[in-house]
Amino acid sequence: MSQTEAKPGAGNRRRLVDADAHIDPPYEFWGEYLPNHLKEFAPKIEEEDDCDYIVFEGKRRPVLMINNQAGRDAKDYKMKGKISEQRNARSPETRLADMDLDGIDAAVLFGGGPLGTMNSELYIASFEAYNRWLMDFSKAAPKRLIGVAYLPMRDIDETITMVKKAAALGYRSVNIPAFPQSKDGVSTSMKVQAIQMAAGAALAGDPSGDKSYADPEFDRLWAVIQDLDLTVTIHLGGRIPRFGQKEHFLPDLVMSKLAMAEPVGIMIYGGVFERFPRLRFGIIESGVGWMAWMAEYMDRIWERHRYWTANDLKKPPSVYMEQNIWGSFINDRTGILMRDLPGGRNIMWSSDYPHSETSFPHSHDVIARDFVGIPEADINQIVCDRAAKLFSVPQ
Repeated sequence: MSQTEAKPGAGNRRRLVDADAHIDPPYEFWGEYLPNHLKEFAPKIEEEDDCDYIVFEGKRRPVLMINNQAGRDAKDYKMKGKISEQRNARSPETRLADMDLDGIDAAVLFGGGPLGTMNSELYIASFEAYNRWLMDFSKAAPKRLIGVAYLPMRDIDETITMVKKAAALGYRSVNIPAFPQSKDGVSTSMKVQAIQMAAGAALAGDPSGDKSYADPEFDRLWAVIQDLDLTVTIHLGGRIPRFGQKEHFLPDLVMSKLAMAEPVGIMIYGGVFERFPRLRFGIIESGVGWMAWMAEYMDRIWERHRYWTANDLKKPPSVYMEQNIWGSFINDRTGILMRDLPGGRNIMWSSDYPHSETSFPHSHDVIARDFVGIPEADINQIVCDRAAKLFSVPQ
Protein backbone atom coordinates (compact mmCIF):
# COMPACT_ATOMS: atom_id res chain seq x y z
CA MET A 1 0.00 0.00 0.00
CA SER A 2 1.43 3.40 -0.94
CA GLN A 3 1.31 6.37 1.38
CA THR A 4 -1.59 7.85 -0.59
CA GLU A 5 -3.70 4.69 -0.28
CA ALA A 6 -3.90 4.53 3.51
CA LYS A 7 -7.20 3.15 4.73
CA PRO A 8 -8.53 3.55 8.27
CA GLY A 9 -8.97 0.67 10.67
CA ALA A 10 -12.35 -0.64 11.67
CA GLY A 11 -11.93 -0.52 15.45
CA ASN A 12 -14.58 1.06 17.66
CA ARG A 13 -14.22 4.83 17.73
CA ARG A 14 -13.58 6.61 21.01
CA ARG A 15 -12.22 10.06 21.80
CA LEU A 16 -8.44 10.11 21.33
CA VAL A 17 -5.91 12.74 22.32
CA ASP A 18 -2.60 11.87 20.70
CA ALA A 19 0.13 12.68 23.25
CA ASP A 20 2.90 12.66 20.63
CA ALA A 21 2.43 13.53 16.98
CA HIS A 22 5.17 15.11 14.92
CA ILE A 23 5.38 18.15 12.70
CA ASP A 24 8.28 19.06 10.48
CA PRO A 25 7.75 22.50 8.96
CA PRO A 26 8.00 23.02 5.19
CA TYR A 27 11.55 23.91 4.25
CA GLU A 28 10.50 27.17 2.66
CA PHE A 29 9.11 28.43 5.98
CA TRP A 30 12.59 29.48 7.17
CA GLY A 31 12.72 32.14 4.48
CA GLU A 32 9.38 33.50 5.69
CA TYR A 33 9.83 33.42 9.47
CA LEU A 34 13.50 34.23 10.04
CA PRO A 35 14.36 37.90 10.66
CA ASN A 36 14.94 39.84 7.43
CA HIS A 37 18.70 40.10 7.86
CA LEU A 38 18.95 36.30 8.28
CA LYS A 39 16.63 35.16 5.50
CA GLU A 40 19.50 34.79 3.03
CA PHE A 41 20.96 32.04 5.23
CA ALA A 42 17.82 29.86 5.08
CA PRO A 43 18.17 26.31 3.71
CA LYS A 44 17.35 25.69 0.05
CA ILE A 45 16.03 22.56 -1.65
CA GLU A 46 17.61 21.08 -4.76
CA GLU A 47 15.60 18.45 -6.60
CA GLU A 48 17.25 15.48 -8.29
CA ASP A 49 15.73 12.47 -10.02
CA ASP A 50 16.30 10.00 -7.19
CA CYS A 51 16.41 12.26 -4.16
CA ASP A 52 15.97 15.85 -3.00
CA TYR A 53 18.78 17.62 -1.18
CA ILE A 54 18.88 20.27 1.54
CA VAL A 55 21.55 22.85 0.86
CA PHE A 56 22.65 24.78 3.91
CA GLU A 57 25.87 26.57 4.85
CA GLY A 58 27.81 25.06 2.00
CA LYS A 59 26.74 21.49 2.71
CA ARG A 60 24.35 19.30 0.76
CA ARG A 61 22.53 16.43 2.46
CA PRO A 62 19.69 14.19 1.24
CA VAL A 63 16.13 14.54 2.48
CA LEU A 64 15.53 11.81 5.07
CA MET A 65 12.33 9.79 4.75
CA ILE A 66 12.40 7.92 8.08
CA ASN A 67 10.42 10.67 9.83
CA ASN A 68 7.61 10.52 7.29
CA GLN A 69 6.37 6.98 6.69
CA ALA A 70 2.69 7.37 7.55
CA GLY A 71 0.48 5.15 5.40
CA ARG A 72 3.41 3.35 3.77
CA ASP A 73 3.85 -0.41 4.15
CA ALA A 74 6.88 -1.39 6.21
CA LYS A 75 8.41 -3.20 3.22
CA ASP A 76 8.39 0.11 1.35
CA TYR A 77 10.29 2.09 4.01
CA LYS A 78 13.41 3.84 2.81
CA MET A 79 15.88 6.27 4.31
CA LYS A 80 16.29 8.88 1.56
CA GLY A 81 13.95 10.26 -1.06
CA LYS A 82 11.99 13.16 -2.48
CA ILE A 83 9.72 15.56 -0.64
CA SER A 84 6.97 14.74 -3.14
CA GLU A 85 7.06 11.13 -1.85
CA GLN A 86 6.33 12.21 1.71
CA ARG A 87 2.90 12.60 3.20
CA ASN A 88 2.17 16.32 3.28
CA ALA A 89 1.76 16.46 7.06
CA ARG A 90 3.16 20.02 6.88
CA SER A 91 -0.19 21.18 5.53
CA PRO A 92 -2.86 21.77 8.20
CA GLU A 93 -5.51 20.60 5.73
CA THR A 94 -3.75 17.26 5.15
CA ARG A 95 -2.96 16.92 8.84
CA LEU A 96 -6.58 17.43 9.89
CA ALA A 97 -7.86 15.13 7.15
CA ASP A 98 -5.49 12.40 8.34
CA MET A 99 -6.60 12.94 11.94
CA ASP A 100 -10.20 12.50 10.78
CA LEU A 101 -9.21 9.38 8.83
CA ASP A 102 -7.51 7.91 11.89
CA GLY A 103 -10.14 9.06 14.38
CA ILE A 104 -7.86 11.44 16.32
CA ASP A 105 -9.68 14.26 18.10
CA ALA A 106 -6.62 16.30 19.13
CA ALA A 107 -2.88 15.91 18.66
CA VAL A 108 0.04 17.32 20.63
CA LEU A 109 2.64 18.45 18.08
CA PHE A 110 6.37 17.97 18.62
CA GLY A 111 8.77 18.87 15.91
CA GLY A 112 11.67 20.60 14.73
CA GLY A 113 13.31 23.36 15.99
CA PRO A 114 16.59 24.78 15.31
CA LEU A 115 18.72 24.96 12.22
CA GLY A 116 21.95 22.97 12.46
CA THR A 117 24.19 26.00 12.34
CA MET A 118 27.26 27.22 14.20
CA ASN A 119 26.02 30.81 13.76
CA SER A 120 24.79 31.68 17.26
CA GLU A 121 22.38 34.40 16.17
CA LEU A 122 20.84 32.23 13.45
CA TYR A 123 20.61 29.30 15.86
CA ILE A 124 18.50 31.16 18.42
CA ALA A 125 16.48 32.93 15.73
CA SER A 126 15.57 29.54 14.27
CA PHE A 127 14.02 28.43 17.58
CA GLU A 128 11.89 31.57 17.65
CA ALA A 129 10.97 31.25 13.97
CA TYR A 130 9.85 27.66 14.50
CA ASN A 131 7.76 28.58 17.56
CA ARG A 132 5.99 31.39 15.70
CA TRP A 133 5.37 29.18 12.66
CA LEU A 134 3.95 26.34 14.78
CA MET A 135 1.59 28.67 16.61
CA ASP A 136 0.33 29.98 13.26
CA PHE A 137 -0.03 26.40 11.99
CA SER A 138 -2.07 25.43 15.06
CA LYS A 139 -4.50 28.30 14.50
CA ALA A 140 -6.06 26.25 11.69
CA ALA A 141 -7.78 24.21 14.44
CA PRO A 142 -6.70 25.43 17.89
CA LYS A 143 -8.78 22.85 19.76
CA ARG A 144 -7.21 19.98 17.79
CA LEU A 145 -3.64 21.06 16.97
CA ILE A 146 -1.74 21.59 20.22
CA GLY A 147 1.79 22.85 19.63
CA VAL A 148 4.77 22.49 21.97
CA ALA A 149 7.40 25.26 21.85
CA TYR A 150 11.07 24.29 21.51
CA LEU A 151 13.73 25.94 23.65
CA PRO A 152 17.53 25.90 23.85
CA MET A 153 19.32 25.27 27.14
CA ARG A 154 22.76 26.83 26.72
CA ASP A 155 22.16 29.88 28.91
CA ILE A 156 19.59 30.05 31.70
CA ASP A 157 18.71 33.72 31.28
CA GLU A 158 18.25 33.23 27.56
CA THR A 159 15.98 30.23 28.16
CA ILE A 160 13.91 32.07 30.76
CA THR A 161 13.34 34.90 28.28
CA MET A 162 12.25 32.40 25.62
CA VAL A 163 9.95 30.57 28.06
CA LYS A 164 8.14 33.83 28.72
CA LYS A 165 7.93 34.56 24.98
CA ALA A 166 6.48 31.09 24.37
CA ALA A 167 3.86 31.60 27.07
CA ALA A 168 2.99 35.00 25.62
CA LEU A 169 2.42 33.36 22.22
CA GLY A 170 -0.07 31.01 23.85
CA TYR A 171 1.97 27.84 24.42
CA ARG A 172 1.12 25.71 27.45
CA SER A 173 4.05 23.31 27.03
CA VAL A 174 7.75 23.68 26.23
CA ASN A 175 10.35 21.13 25.15
CA ILE A 176 13.97 21.28 26.27
CA PRO A 177 17.04 19.14 25.54
CA ALA A 178 17.41 16.06 27.74
CA PHE A 179 20.60 17.52 29.22
CA PRO A 180 21.94 21.07 29.47
CA GLN A 181 23.71 22.22 26.33
CA SER A 182 27.27 23.40 25.98
CA LYS A 183 27.88 27.15 26.04
CA ASP A 184 27.70 27.40 22.26
CA GLY A 185 24.52 25.30 22.19
CA VAL A 186 25.92 23.18 19.41
CA SER A 187 28.89 21.12 20.58
CA THR A 188 27.80 17.79 22.05
CA SER A 189 29.11 14.37 22.95
CA MET A 190 25.98 12.88 21.33
CA LYS A 191 26.89 12.85 17.62
CA VAL A 192 24.98 11.04 14.90
CA GLN A 193 26.26 10.92 11.34
CA ALA A 194 22.90 11.59 9.65
CA ILE A 195 21.92 14.51 11.91
CA GLN A 196 23.56 17.91 12.06
CA MET A 197 25.29 18.34 15.40
CA ALA A 198 23.27 21.44 16.36
CA ALA A 199 19.99 19.63 15.69
CA GLY A 200 21.11 16.68 17.81
CA ALA A 201 22.18 19.02 20.61
CA ALA A 202 18.70 20.57 20.62
CA LEU A 203 17.27 17.14 21.48
CA ALA A 204 19.93 15.55 23.66
CA GLY A 205 21.94 18.53 24.92
CA ASP A 206 25.41 17.48 26.00
CA PRO A 207 25.06 14.27 28.07
CA SER A 208 28.75 14.31 29.03
CA GLY A 209 28.80 18.01 29.90
CA ASP A 210 29.66 19.39 33.32
CA LYS A 211 26.16 20.72 34.11
CA SER A 212 23.09 18.98 35.47
CA TYR A 213 19.44 20.03 35.65
CA ALA A 214 19.67 19.31 39.38
CA ASP A 215 22.23 22.12 39.81
CA PRO A 216 20.87 25.03 41.88
CA GLU A 217 21.53 27.48 39.02
CA PHE A 218 18.60 25.92 37.10
CA ASP A 219 16.15 26.55 39.94
CA ARG A 220 15.33 30.00 38.54
CA LEU A 221 14.14 28.34 35.34
CA TRP A 222 12.05 25.68 37.08
CA ALA A 223 10.48 28.41 39.21
CA VAL A 224 9.41 30.38 36.12
CA ILE A 225 8.00 27.29 34.40
CA GLN A 226 6.12 26.29 37.54
CA ASP A 227 4.79 29.80 38.12
CA LEU A 228 3.57 30.00 34.51
CA ASP A 229 1.89 26.60 34.98
CA LEU A 230 3.60 25.16 31.91
CA THR A 231 4.40 21.52 31.22
CA VAL A 232 8.05 20.87 30.36
CA THR A 233 9.06 17.89 28.21
CA ILE A 234 12.05 16.10 26.78
CA HIS A 235 11.92 14.05 23.60
CA LEU A 236 14.82 11.56 23.61
CA GLY A 237 17.45 11.04 26.25
CA GLY A 238 21.18 10.85 25.86
CA ARG A 239 20.95 8.42 22.96
CA ILE A 240 19.87 9.36 19.43
CA PRO A 241 19.36 6.50 16.94
CA ARG A 242 21.98 6.36 14.22
CA PHE A 243 19.57 6.91 11.35
CA GLY A 244 20.63 5.28 8.11
CA GLN A 245 23.15 2.92 9.74
CA LYS A 246 21.41 -0.44 9.46
CA GLU A 247 23.73 -2.24 11.84
CA HIS A 248 22.99 0.18 14.68
CA PHE A 249 19.46 1.50 14.11
CA LEU A 250 17.33 -1.17 15.83
CA PRO A 251 19.28 -1.47 19.12
CA ASP A 252 19.72 2.31 19.13
CA LEU A 253 15.96 2.76 18.84
CA VAL A 254 15.45 0.60 21.94
CA MET A 255 18.07 2.53 23.89
CA SER A 256 16.64 5.89 22.81
CA LYS A 257 13.59 5.05 24.97
CA LEU A 258 15.39 3.63 28.01
CA ALA A 259 17.99 6.41 28.05
CA MET A 260 15.25 8.83 29.07
CA ALA A 261 15.42 7.32 32.55
CA GLU A 262 18.69 9.16 33.17
CA PRO A 263 17.38 12.76 33.10
CA VAL A 264 14.45 11.62 35.26
CA GLY A 265 16.79 10.02 37.79
CA ILE A 266 19.02 13.10 37.87
CA MET A 267 16.10 15.41 38.59
CA ILE A 268 14.46 13.16 41.18
CA TYR A 269 17.60 12.31 43.15
CA GLY A 270 18.77 15.92 42.75
CA GLY A 271 15.68 17.16 44.59
CA VAL A 272 14.24 19.25 41.74
CA PHE A 273 10.71 18.01 42.34
CA GLU A 274 11.04 18.35 46.07
CA ARG A 275 11.86 22.02 45.54
CA PHE A 276 9.25 22.44 42.80
CA PRO A 277 6.40 20.04 43.60
CA ARG A 278 4.06 21.47 40.93
CA LEU A 279 6.56 21.07 38.08
CA ARG A 280 5.16 18.71 35.43
CA PHE A 281 7.84 16.80 33.48
CA GLY A 282 6.92 14.73 30.41
CA ILE A 283 9.21 12.15 28.84
CA ILE A 284 7.82 11.85 25.33
CA GLU A 285 8.10 8.76 23.12
CA SER A 286 9.79 7.10 26.08
CA GLY A 287 7.79 3.92 26.22
CA VAL A 288 6.38 3.28 29.69
CA GLY A 289 6.82 -0.39 30.54
CA TRP A 290 10.04 0.40 32.42
CA MET A 291 8.66 3.26 34.53
CA ALA A 292 7.14 1.17 37.34
CA TRP A 293 10.34 -0.90 37.56
CA MET A 294 12.40 2.30 37.75
CA ALA A 295 10.26 3.70 40.56
CA GLU A 296 10.73 0.59 42.66
CA TYR A 297 14.42 0.27 41.88
CA MET A 298 15.06 3.92 42.72
CA ASP A 299 13.48 3.37 46.12
CA ARG A 300 15.51 0.26 46.89
CA ILE A 301 18.90 1.73 45.99
CA TRP A 302 18.05 4.98 47.74
CA GLU A 303 17.32 3.06 50.94
CA ARG A 304 20.77 1.43 50.73
CA HIS A 305 22.87 4.32 49.50
CA ARG A 306 21.18 7.50 50.73
CA TYR A 307 23.54 7.96 53.68
CA TRP A 308 27.00 7.67 52.14
CA THR A 309 25.83 9.66 49.08
CA ALA A 310 24.38 12.30 51.43
CA ASN A 311 21.10 12.22 49.51
CA ASP A 312 18.65 14.07 51.71
CA LEU A 313 15.36 13.55 49.86
CA LYS A 314 12.54 13.81 52.37
CA LYS A 315 10.42 11.16 50.61
CA PRO A 316 11.21 8.01 48.60
CA PRO A 317 12.02 8.66 44.91
CA SER A 318 8.88 6.83 43.74
CA VAL A 319 6.78 9.61 45.31
CA TYR A 320 8.23 12.12 42.85
CA MET A 321 7.87 9.67 39.96
CA GLU A 322 4.16 9.59 40.78
CA GLN A 323 3.86 13.30 41.46
CA ASN A 324 5.87 14.86 38.64
CA ILE A 325 6.66 12.45 35.76
CA TRP A 326 4.47 11.57 32.76
CA GLY A 327 5.45 9.25 29.90
CA SER A 328 4.06 8.45 26.45
CA PHE A 329 4.07 5.26 24.41
CA ILE A 330 3.07 3.97 21.00
CA ASN A 331 2.80 0.19 21.51
CA ASP A 332 3.32 -0.90 25.11
CA ARG A 333 1.03 -3.62 26.40
CA THR A 334 3.48 -4.19 29.27
CA GLY A 335 3.19 -0.60 30.42
CA ILE A 336 -0.60 -0.74 30.19
CA LEU A 337 -0.67 -3.81 32.43
CA MET A 338 1.49 -2.02 35.01
CA ARG A 339 -0.69 1.09 35.03
CA ASP A 340 -1.68 0.64 38.71
CA LEU A 341 1.86 0.29 40.07
CA PRO A 342 3.76 3.22 41.58
CA GLY A 343 5.56 5.07 38.79
CA GLY A 344 3.43 3.45 36.10
CA ARG A 345 0.25 5.48 36.44
CA ASN A 346 0.99 8.68 34.48
CA ILE A 347 1.05 7.07 31.05
CA MET A 348 -0.38 8.36 27.76
CA TRP A 349 -1.00 6.81 24.37
CA SER A 350 0.37 8.35 21.17
CA SER A 351 0.31 7.61 17.42
CA ASP A 352 3.80 8.92 16.50
CA TYR A 353 2.30 10.22 13.21
CA PRO A 354 3.89 10.51 10.66
CA HIS A 355 7.07 8.79 11.92
CA SER A 356 8.08 5.23 11.14
CA GLU A 357 6.49 3.68 14.26
CA THR A 358 3.13 5.31 13.69
CA SER A 359 -0.14 3.48 14.24
CA PHE A 360 -1.78 5.58 11.48
CA PRO A 361 -4.26 4.89 9.96
CA HIS A 362 -5.16 2.01 12.29
CA SER A 363 -4.87 3.67 15.68
CA HIS A 364 -8.25 2.49 16.94
CA ASP A 365 -7.46 -1.10 15.95
CA VAL A 366 -4.07 -0.90 17.69
CA ILE A 367 -5.71 0.45 20.84
CA ALA A 368 -8.36 -2.31 20.73
CA ARG A 369 -5.56 -4.89 20.46
CA ASP A 370 -3.29 -3.47 23.17
CA PHE A 371 -6.05 -2.66 25.71
CA VAL A 372 -7.85 -6.02 25.70
CA GLY A 373 -9.31 -6.66 29.15
CA ILE A 374 -8.66 -3.13 30.42
CA PRO A 375 -11.59 -1.29 32.05
CA GLU A 376 -13.13 1.48 29.98
CA ALA A 377 -12.37 4.16 32.57
CA ASP A 378 -8.67 3.26 32.50
CA ILE A 379 -8.58 3.23 28.70
CA ASN A 380 -10.12 6.68 28.50
CA GLN A 381 -7.59 8.06 30.95
CA ILE A 382 -4.65 6.68 28.96
CA VAL A 383 -5.82 7.47 25.42
CA CYS A 384 -7.50 10.80 26.11
CA ASP A 385 -8.03 12.42 29.49
CA ARG A 386 -4.51 12.36 30.92
CA ALA A 387 -2.87 13.96 27.87
CA ALA A 388 -5.73 16.46 27.57
CA LYS A 389 -5.07 17.61 31.12
CA LEU A 390 -1.26 17.60 30.93
CA PHE A 391 -1.14 19.57 27.69
CA SER A 392 -4.14 21.85 28.39
CA VAL A 393 -6.15 20.65 25.38
CA PRO A 394 -9.21 22.91 24.99
CA GLN A 395 -12.60 21.27 25.43
